[in-house]
Amino acid sequence: MELSEFVDRLDEELRTADFADLDASANGLQVGPDDGTVERVAVAVDGVRETFERAIEADADVLVVHHGISWGGFERVTGRTHDRLEALLSNDLALYVSHLPLDGHQELGNAAGVADVLDLENRKPFGEYGPEHIGQRGTAPEPYTVDDLRERLASELETGGRPIPVLEFGPDEIEEVAIVTGSGVDWLEEAEAVGADALVTGEGKHQAYHEAKEAGIHVLLAGHYATETFGVRALQELAEGWGLETTYLEAPTRM
Repeated sequence: MELSEFVDRLDEELRTADFADLDASANGLQVGPDDGTVERVAVAVDGVRETFERAIEADADVLVVHHGISWGGFERVTGRTHDRLEALLSNDLALYVSHLPLDGHQELGNAAGVADVLDLENRKPFGEYGPEHIGQRGTAPEPYTVDDLRERLASELETGGRPIPVLEFGPDEIEEVAIVTGSGVDWLEEAEAVGADALVTGEGKHQAYHEAKEAGIHVLLAGHYATETFGVRALQELAEGWGLETTYLEAPTRM
């Protein structure tokens, strides 16, 4: 497959252009030639030297990641930025990035993957970000207790055995669950507004403690990395459906 076709297919599926003015990440093809072909695809959560080197070892033509290397552009190509670009350019490895488009995709996205783990029903977009949404919410088929919800997440997510911190301020029975993966506690107010009993995200902030307490909502901090493996895995399956060889590069940060 031509690299340009691969990029166009992903851009269309993920609606990359709709996030161009919203996301600090330069989504789409961040590094790569105008021409070129793709036979082998590697996917990973983070675009860093470790995953670049492992993609090169796997003889991949393109690496698809959630967190790329360009966040508002480069002032200088030095230090770590130089080393990362050098690894890509000297090995003809293209880099495709999807940040917020992949968070909020209602079928392939990270929040959708967490919702799948929790068997949520009656799903709706959640996590307003300008005109878009970067999360998802839904109803549990049977009410969870906070311990049940924590255990389900711990058993299904790549937490590396790390306990999942919980701000336990919600009801005894959890029916309505809101999800914004990664760093999503900024959507606590929206979770309260839609009647969520719990907000599932990756990592917290100091002010979230009292915000959750005052809102009467449980907040489960399941790990930034752990909540954001689903999107790239879904893109891996998509690429396999296009007849391409794929590999998933697991490189957990424990964060």
